[in-house]
Amino acid sequence: MNPGSPVHPIPARAGIGLRLPHHALVLAERPAAAWLEVHPENYMSDAHSLAELEQVRKHYPLSLHAVGLSLGSAQGVDAAHIARLKGLVERLEPALVSDHLSWSIAGAQYLPDLLPLPYTEEALQVVCRNVSQVQEALGRQILVENPSTYLQFAASDIPEAEFLAALARRSGCGVLFDLNNIYVSATNQRQDAAAELRGWCRALDAGAVGEMHLAGHAVVATEAGEELRIDDHGDHVCAAVWALYEQALAHFGARPTLLEWDTRLPAFSVLQSEAALAQARLDSAQQQSYARAV
Repeated sequence: MNPGSPVHPIPARAGIGLRLPHHALVLAERPAAAWLEVHPENYMSDAHSLAELEQVRKHYPLSLHAVGLSLGSAQGVDAAHIARLKGLVERLEPALVSDHLSWSIAGAQYLPDLLPLPYTEEALQVVCRNVSQVQEALGRQILVENPSTYLQFAASDIPEAEFLAALARRSGCGVLFDLNNIYVSATNQRQDAAAELRGWCRALDAGAVGEMHLAGHAVVATEAGEELRIDDHGDHVCAAVWALYEQALAHFGARPTLLEWDTRLPAFSVLQSEAALAQARLDSAQQQSYARAV
């Protein structure tokens, strides 16, 4: 089958990030979930977990959210990693494939983080080249996610929203719009998150937004006594992020929305409850859109 034509397309509903500790429950009980998203790197060298995921895939629409393509690397993307990802795409036939606007490779060394890049024309050309290479290899569009950031590069001369919008136009990729990352980045840089979101809404073509992400984050104190927000995906979605999500839905319309929870993983039922909160907002946005249309 053409990997661009998944067996189970992902609806504009709230999905759940599936993590390895929940495999057994999902296989045994098939709990309610509109769709599931996994990190493909967890399955590239784990045949047992991959076999389990193939069974899960029979019952749920699936998205692959990569963390290792290093789309911002000046040295280019790793052909071996693309080949491994392509193998999973062909085997699992996911409805969506995505990664981040970041880099994580220096030489032959993988770094354990999604690192930011300066938003310059030179960097934009590099990312466009890398995204195009990945899409050509996979034979399909990918989505690229706005990252959480903790600083700004002095060299940056293109606003982040305009950078990602230009990437989508030039490469044909889609956008994975993460509302928690908008909030974390804005708050850490002492900016107004709602104002930042308005800038994103102006910059992005609504048709390019293929998915949204929601997550919780940690708040820690710096040595100077200031708050720093860490995008660790280890808590409930906070009220401020829910408010941003509602604003994004009002502008872009309903989109497949993923509830991410990677650290301090709770029971699957907690993830279902959190996804239900997102679904209620999706339903409200769709009802309001319908009311405006008639």
